[in-house]
Amino acid sequence: MDLRLRALCDISAPICREYAGRHEYDGEVQDLSPDGVARALAALGGPAYPDPYDEALALAKEDEARAALGELRLHRRNPLLHLLNLDLACYDREYAPEPDRAAARQRHLAGWPEAVDMALASLDELSAPVAEATLDAVRGLAAGLAPGSDDTTDAALAAHARLVAHVEAAAARPDGPDPALGGAGLVRLLSASEATDVDLTALGKHADAERDRLLAMLADAVAVVSPGRPAADVVLELLRDHPDADGVLDEARALTAEVIAWTRRTGLAPYHDGTCLVGPAPASRQWAMAMMSWSAPGEPDGPSWYHVTPPQPSWPAEEQEEWLQVFSRTSLPAITVHEVAPGHFSHGLALRHASSEVRQTLMSEAFVEGWAHYVEEVAVEEGFRADDPRFAAGVAVEALIRVTRLACAIGLHTGELTVADAARRFERDAFLKGPAALSEARRGTFDPTYGRYTWGKLAIQALRKRARSAWREEFSLPRFHRAMLDLGSPPLGLLDYALAPATSPAASADPAAAGRP
Repeated sequence: MDLRLRALCDISAPICREYAGRHEYDGEVQDLSPDGVARALAALGGPAYPDPYDEALALAKEDEARAALGELRLHRRNPLLHLLNLDLACYDREYAPEPDRAAARQRHLAGWPEAVDMALASLDELSAPVAEATLDAVRGLAAGLAPGSDDTTDAALAAHARLVAHVEAAAARPDGPDPALGGAGLVRLLSASEATDVDLTALGKHADAERDRLLAMLADAVAVVSPGRPAADVVLELLRDHPDADGVLDEARALTAEVIAWTRRTGLAPYHDGTCLVGPAPASRQWAMAMMSWSAPGEPDGPSWYHVTPPQPSWPAEEQEEWLQVFSRTSLPAITVHEVAPGHFSHGLALRHASSEVRQTLMSEAFVEGWAHYVEEVAVEEGFRADDPRFAAGVAVEALIRVTRLACAIGLHTGELTVADAARRFERDAFLKGPAALSEARRGTFDPTYGRYTWGKLAIQALRKRARSAWREEFSLPRFHRAMLDLGSPPLGLLDYALAPATSPAASADPAAAGRP
């Protein structure tokens, strides 16, 4: 790894370790103290890469780091950055022999006291709403660690208790910092993250138009499932049709085999040379109902894991039922397309074939999630389960949650919406109820880019229109998808490199990609 790429990895070590497979960071904690972040930012930069796209990608990620950590100081206001730094679940997947991973995990655990000290030094701008919204994740970080097992574990648990106490104190402080970034701050973060110029008003209008389109899509699907009935009633009924807790994993495994075979048959993703296993998430990540942990590009070939986590038997019956509705026979097929194929699993395979370390390592979150969200609707368009209208309904329901996130992120961070307002919008537009709607609204306080799913999808759809126009009779979805995935995980403002790699500008002029009117 060259020094410029090393500096970019140093400033996002947990992400590069797990998702790019940079296991030289195994057993290490990143210095997220104020001084450590300042040193890492100062180290960014270096000689230009000869490939124009690789250079544009590196410049974009350097600008993102300077905006997020230098200007907006997210490490001082968001505990999740520190949780990623502490998380041990990255050693569970079989990327190396078990003894090597166990030794790295133990070294990492031994670093918890120092990492918590750094977190406490940084988290001086933690607001009460963000602290409250992240508290369960902070507490859950230590799941699976047994007191008294050894001195290293006991020291780590003592450090974890200090972090929990700090976040609890912030959650109880009514006069703490404002969680909102402000309109200018949000524009800076979104623009830097995706190498483009963002207009929040235009992006909000795109979100509203997409919501209306998705509601019409849902109405059409529901009219086939149960003609003449209100969509909200039919959706609630569909979500109640789900496997029991013991059957969730079996249905997920069957769906995984189905979507991989369909993707191979249609050619909608370029590579199929990997193995995807299905099982519950590691203990510290069982807050996530479904997620992909892919075999990363910097690793030897190994299995990826589609984590699907059933509810715990100890939970009250009502909570188990709410959790199981996520795995309904309407929603689980769409989730599996997103997480597995042609979604994240297929994308992970493409990253392993990317032509440079820069492309394999530096990733746009809006493309990663936007791609997986985009292919859900591609599956509808290309006839996956065409004889079952529940699939299109499930895609629409999932998409309505994502588009509401985009609208609420803008509203929460510009001050146009309160958390209560955002929760009501999730209830109105995304069919969520009570605690689920409130949880989504609270997520927007600490995850200001969580509209990336819809934003990325819209940008890819807009690029597809331009590709059809430019390539005419030579256009095909397999060609278009390969051209994008050959770039790795391109920031939205660099997507046009997929159309003309040697001549594309460093930022797309497309309004849907940039959020401009």
